[in-house]
Amino acid sequence: MAAKILIVTGDAAESLEVFYPYQRLLEEGYEVHVAAPSRKTLQFVVHDFVDGFDTYTEKPGYTWPADLAFEEVDPAEYVALVLPGGRAPEYLRNNPEVKRITAHFFAADKPVAQLCHGPLITLAAGALAGRRTAAYPALEPDVVAGGAGFVDGDAVVDGVLVSGRAWPDHPGWMRAFVQVLREKAPVE
Repeated sequence: MAAKILIVTGDAAESLEVFYPYQRLLEEGYEVHVAAPSRKTLQFVVHDFVDGFDTYTEKPGYTWPADLAFEEVDPAEYVALVLPGGRAPEYLRNNPEVKRITAHFFAADKPVAQLCHGPLITLAAGALAGRRTAAYPALEPDVVAGGAGFVDGDAVVDGVLVSGRAWPDHPGWMRAFVQVLREKAPVE
């Protein structure tokens, strides 16, 4: 039986930031589950960078069914956690079930991958104080206010926490996360 990895996400998550780790971790042989506020079809978005805009633009993206509602998640069943970005973390961070799930992975020192706005969740769970993390650059003040060190990098590794800035960092971010998984949470 393959080890299981949990992706915590919701509506308005960045499509690439959900699907790239989802497919990459399946490719490695892990069983991957998507958890959301409820079991429903989620609407993801596409964040793109357009010349002349001061920030990213947002367009409708793919849809995908959630395997589990947060309240159904037993985090002890999972060897690792992935927190994609997009706008989803902005509201998910306030969910007590998300805080419960996230706290488990940090308390148990299990691998966690976070990208873009994903650190909003780990900050709200009180899990980033004293750590180093990458995030979407606009989150630097949030990261610092949460007691963490902001690093402008594509694959920042702090123990079992692996972070990146946004979807352009996928190759380095997932390469580093897979290395951590192979060491700390092998497929079988």
